[in-house]
Amino acid sequence: MTLRFYDTASAEVRDFVPLVPGKVSLYYCGATVQGMPHVGHIRSAIAFDQLTRWLQYREFRVTVVRNVTDIDDKILAKSAASFGPDFEDEPGAVRSEEWWALAYRYEQEFLKAYDALGVSRPTYEPRATGHIPEMHALIQQLIGRGHAYPALDDSGDVYFDVRSWSEYGTLTRQRLDDMQGAQDADPRGKKDPRDFALWKGHKAGEPTTASWASPWGAGRPGWHLECSAMVTKYLGAEFDIHGGGLDLRFPHHENEMAQSQAAGHGFANFWMHNGMVTYAGEKMSKSIGNTVSPAEMLELAPPRVVRYYLGQAQYRSVLDYQPTSLQEAAAAVERIEGFTSRAARALASAEGDFDFGRHGSVPDGFAAAMDDDLNVPQALAVLHDTVRAGNTALTTGELDAARQALVSVNDMLRVLGLNDTAGPAADGQSNTALGVLVQAQLAARAQARASKDWAASDAIRDTLAAAGVIVEDGPDGASWSLKRG
Repeated sequence: MTLRFYDTASAEVRDFVPLVPGKVSLYYCGATVQGMPHVGHIRSAIAFDQLTRWLQYREFRVTVVRNVTDIDDKILAKSAASFGPDFEDEPGAVRSEEWWALAYRYEQEFLKAYDALGVSRPTYEPRATGHIPEMHALIQQLIGRGHAYPALDDSGDVYFDVRSWSEYGTLTRQRLDDMQGAQDADPRGKKDPRDFALWKGHKAGEPTTASWASPWGAGRPGWHLECSAMVTKYLGAEFDIHGGGLDLRFPHHENEMAQSQAAGHGFANFWMHNGMVTYAGEKMSKSIGNTVSPAEMLELAPPRVVRYYLGQAQYRSVLDYQPTSLQEAAAAVERIEGFTSRAARALASAEGDFDFGRHGSVPDGFAAAMDDDLNVPQALAVLHDTVRAGNTALTTGELDAARQALVSVNDMLRVLGLNDTAGPAADGQSNTALGVLVQAQLAARAQARASKDWAASDAIRDTLAAAGVIVEDGPDGASWSLKRG
């Protein structure tokens, strides 16, 4: 078994060997809670949830940290707008809402989306506002090592000196003088326009609750600093994997890496970035009206279907949303569910029960795909091949083969997080219980038919139909299925 992942910093797929044998430390960027979650946030969370689940399957003990940025310019601006005369309502918006209340409200919306789509809770989920002392300590380290300085205009800001760190730009392989946005950077109080804020001095008009005392005056942390301070507290100065969306590589992750390494930290051994979600080949944008939110997807399809769609591509690739995308995902999920329900019924009928908690091992092809930089499309191909083989075994009456296929399918579904989405479709034990109850009714109906008690037979059939169970009589007896829709 050789795990291999693509490392953004080295731009190559490398063998993954954890820093501590048997343990993996993973940090991935969570939400800046200034608005409702968008589909890119959720795709990223699903990608790193798949990574976590696969590492756990490979018997690593995984510590996962996902931060919450709960203080930010946009949070303050949105809160300030809610107090103004031109306040515009949006779903869930509250008039005259304090910044911290707004941040907490949106944080809960993210958690609802994560939970609905089966994203496992991280080991730790720290908020930026709870780690101000750690941020002060990191700033003081950087000043002491000659890589940061208080603003030249007495604003109370503190900046990272990018020219003091010769490695700046290596994550994204850019020369300092060629960096994106260099000409537009605000030069006030800086030695160089590209220097970035570690600490932001309190400004007139900002709420006093959004500032903390510091050696450089009242203020609040810069966005990039927050992650470096939190990851160091929970995972140490050097850890295995830092993840996030591709859009965070620059400037956020570039700045994180620079300030952390300049402070003397080894920081991340691997940098992993998931690709973007597009709409019919174009970047999603509110201004052109081609966005689709997780909430909208969940109105169109069950959580398991949405998770399947958002997690079906290789994590580094672009995932393109089309109007038919969820229908295609639903068809794939229905094939899987059709087999698992059919197999559970057959095994319950033959054996009286099937333990959905039973674990086996995933097929070799599935394991090889997941070991190879989480090649989920290839892993899904193995899953669907196993479903087809399982259906064939059921048709030919080979129950041992059907049982093994069902165990393997459920193991693969667990790794992909498709058994942990909200809703009854993910509850295998419920399917088994339903199968046992329906089979008991069908046995009673068969007895009634044998006794030519047609009224009793029809009554059982009508009762099942009212519950959404369709009964079909065939040469080998009665079979049943659930009514769709």
